[in-house]
Amino acid sequence: MVKSGRLVFLDVFRGITIAAMILVNNPGSWNHVYRPLLHADWHGCTPTDLIFPFFIFIVGVSIAIAIGKRKAQLDNHGPIIQKIIRRTLLIFLIGILLNLIPSFNFSTLRIPGVLQRIAVIYGITAFLFLKFNKRQLTYFGIGALFVYWILMTWIPVPDGFPPNLDPETNIGAWLDRTLLNGHLWSQSEVWDPEGILSTLPALGTSIIGILTGIWIKQSNNINKRLNGLFAVGTLLIFAGLVWGMFFPINKNIWTSSYVLYTGGIGITCLAFIHWVMDIKFISKWATPFKIMGMNALFIYILSGVIAKFTHRIPLSFEGESVVLKQWIYLNLKTILDPTNASLMYAIIKVSILCLVAWWMWKKQIFIKV
Repeated sequence: MVKSGRLVFLDVFRGITIAAMILVNNPGSWNHVYRPLLHADWHGCTPTDLIFPFFIFIVGVSIAIAIGKRKAQLDNHGPIIQKIIRRTLLIFLIGILLNLIPSFNFSTLRIPGVLQRIAVIYGITAFLFLKFNKRQLTYFGIGALFVYWILMTWIPVPDGFPPNLDPETNIGAWLDRTLLNGHLWSQSEVWDPEGILSTLPALGTSIIGILTGIWIKQSNNINKRLNGLFAVGTLLIFAGLVWGMFFPINKNIWTSSYVLYTGGIGITCLAFIHWVMDIKFISKWATPFKIMGMNALFIYILSGVIAKFTHRIPLSFEGESVVLKQWIYLNLKTILDPTNASLMYAIIKVSILCLVAWWMWKKQIFIKV
């Protein structure tokens, strides 16, 4: 389904991904969360571990769709590159700002982050898409995955450890500490899930998205398009599982097997939504996700800002000092068991942000970062 040059099924997938990202990031209590809504402890992949790579995959698809026409029409890519650089810097700086809020303590500022990774991946892969053809992009993506595999499993860690995939002693953690010591994820302090080295294979996730977008653009026959998507998606899932026997599927270090596995599931999910909406013509269910997907980055940023302040606003519950988030959760817990109260808190937040997205859609406000 295409409206005004937009792929509506892509907006829907983006909206589902953003809604899921907000849901899993905002439980009422981290002590009471259903297991599928948590990340894997280390190796492995839960439904929650699919969300971030889905978003980067969608970034890749969007690059192919949005930049593709201008790539062909312009001999001079200078103006497009300027826009790419400007957008990359803006998203990166917004990510830094979110990490600073509310304390603005630069001495412990976390430099990596979700938006920062999205920015870097977008900037690099958008430039690659402009300058290289489909085959070259494929080779680059495969090369990035194999180089990362070699670095993580063959190269000794300069700290004196043999090659390993443990959280604190792998070569990626060493690089994070060496270059960003004191500015890493506060829950670990010695490594970061959006670290420097793991950005290399994450480029592969976006490139899978770009190649998917190229296929969607070039396939005028919808049945041929869907058959290709389902076939490639299944192949990538299988390849990821096989590689995972030697290089385990792991989100925190974004292993190459994780790239293939999640990329395959991403392609399959996108194809399924496309099939439901454009072959079966079942689309009314998708409206809330479509409107969230049309302002996805803004809604995600707003979610982060709200989370910062719900942790700071002081209130009282039964004579005890609590913050707004705790107050809402504790009130929900009076009518629900702890785990369902925690889930309900997240659902309420998603619903509020969906209403914001709906209002923006009604007013035709679409914020392009």
